[in-house]
Amino acid sequence: MPLITVSYTTPRQSPPLKADIASAVSELTAKILHKDPEVTAIIVKSVEASDWFAGGKSLAEQKLASYWIDIHVSEGTNTKDEKAAYLAAMFQRMAGILGPLHHETYLHVDEVKGDAYGFGGLTQERRYIAGKLEVSPEKA
Repeated sequence: MPLITVSYTTPRQSPPLKADIASAVSELTAKILHKDPEVTAIIVKSVEASDWFAGGKSLAEQKLASYWIDIHVSEGTNTKDEKAAYLAAMFQRMAGILGPLHHETYLHVDEVKGDAYGFGGLTQERRYIAGKLEVSPEKA
């Protein structure tokens, strides 16, 4: 159910990293935030290191990598400890994929209300109610 957007940069020449990044993000999202990979969508975008600035200098100049991950989840489905563990694990995993990371590297867990978020034309709240009633989401 999560929609995850990943923008990343690395100053080193490397083979395409998008599949590795998507795999790592999917794995950690399932393991730590308990989100089903079958209904997780991930968009991965590469940004030139010369176009990414932190502290007034491009990351190409600093020879550092970075990422911005924005994940949308239903409000209240994860604890503070889970979110903290997710941020820490993602930082470590992405450093292994991208190389040394600038400290200005971000991950945002965006918690949205279940009645305002969903997929396949149904809200998460409707899916939750359907599960409690043991009926199809369309009948809830």
